[in-house]
Amino acid sequence: MNYDPQRPTHRIGFVAARIAGTDGVSLEVGKWAEVLERMGHECFYITGQSDRPEERTQLIREAHFKHPMIVEIQRQLFGRERRTMQISAEVREMTWVIKEKLHSAIRRFDLDLIIAENCLTIPMNIPLGLAVVELVMETGIGCIAHHHDFVWERERYLVNAAEDYLRTAFPPALPQMQHVVINSQAAREFSRRTGLVCHVIPNVMDFDHPPEPPDAYALSFRESLGIGPEDFLILQPTRIVARKGIEHAIELVRLLDDPRVKLVITHDAGDEGDAYPQWIDRYARLLAVPVYYASSWISHRRGVAPDGHRLYTVWDAYHNADLVSYPSTYEGFGNAFLEAIYYQKPILTNCYAIYRTDIEPCGFKTFLMDGFLTEELVVQVRQLLEDRQAWKEIVQQNYQIARRYFSYARVEQELRTILSKPSMAPCVP
Repeated sequence: MNYDPQRPTHRIGFVAARIAGTDGVSLEVGKWAEVLERMGHECFYITGQSDRPEERTQLIREAHFKHPMIVEIQRQLFGRERRTMQISAEVREMTWVIKEKLHSAIRRFDLDLIIAENCLTIPMNIPLGLAVVELVMETGIGCIAHHHDFVWERERYLVNAAEDYLRTAFPPALPQMQHVVINSQAAREFSRRTGLVCHVIPNVMDFDHPPEPPDAYALSFRESLGIGPEDFLILQPTRIVARKGIEHAIELVRLLDDPRVKLVITHDAGDEGDAYPQWIDRYARLLAVPVYYASSWISHRRGVAPDGHRLYTVWDAYHNADLVSYPSTYEGFGNAFLEAIYYQKPILTNCYAIYRTDIEPCGFKTFLMDGFLTEELVVQVRQLLEDRQAWKEIVQQNYQIARRYFSYARVEQELRTILSKPSMAPCVP
């Protein structure tokens, strides 16, 4: 990427409930920040939890969706159709508290642009979304609203006592904002509901710079989990939530009927409850499929756990995979899909809607299931695991396709267009 020194630079603040770890929003923040800084801009972080440089971070504890008062507000606003005067007052108070701290952060970092990362999209912290909207209205600061998961895409928000808040801020219909979504279906629905236009910027990876070969530390991942060098490691690099379709990965291992095949799941359930993980565990035991739950070995950086065992990144896990399992029934886009391509691994994927409309037309070669595993698909997986030459040809072809459609260059091109808008111009003192 070539930055034009004649173009104005920005001091940009990412605003989010959390910018830490390996969730999709945090990963995309890192990618956008890398692109923006290559373009010559400076990036800062305003959030409830951060693993970014301290000198560029302003923590606002109330911005996190796990803050006790935010948790209580969420409990009172969803799953019911009326709210109390007390909870309305709590929302107003928390909005004011967060907004004051946002103003302080903007002054501290001398920002002239903010990027609202999913906090104007899914209502996991209603006061944060309201505070961002009021901030933009009061200051006129340029704002890019980067949307990942809309409220209407989640059943748990259908019954609520917060319709006024949702219409105000999730997402806000403010023409001075520039809105970005991650897939074409979201773009159509966003415009239908708000009457506004938006940009489509899919999830990306830095395909112009392939990953470094695995070092000795990464290669010790298998041994740490008790998986042999001759085994076939099938990696499920997701949380254990129902839409990830992990039961299909378990079925695949059972149907392959090979003791060398091992299933590794990298993450736990997160904030979506224990019912599905418990069912997955029972289902695996019913089919006599051993599952390696690796969440206690996976961290955002390498290190040592309190009990002394090694900690690995999810990238270390990818290096060790022979096949990536991604049988999701729904995804906003598909970070794990691109990650598997980036680390040059074959993929088993389900034909979820966004895959059909935004990914499949690019021409990737995958093991594609349409809701269920067929005997033919299982045979194809078995053959590829044994045929390393065919394995290499497929992953290299997929890498070149992804480099064309889902590289950092696409993000830079789109962001240059957005930043050229008059409303995005740096503030002049």
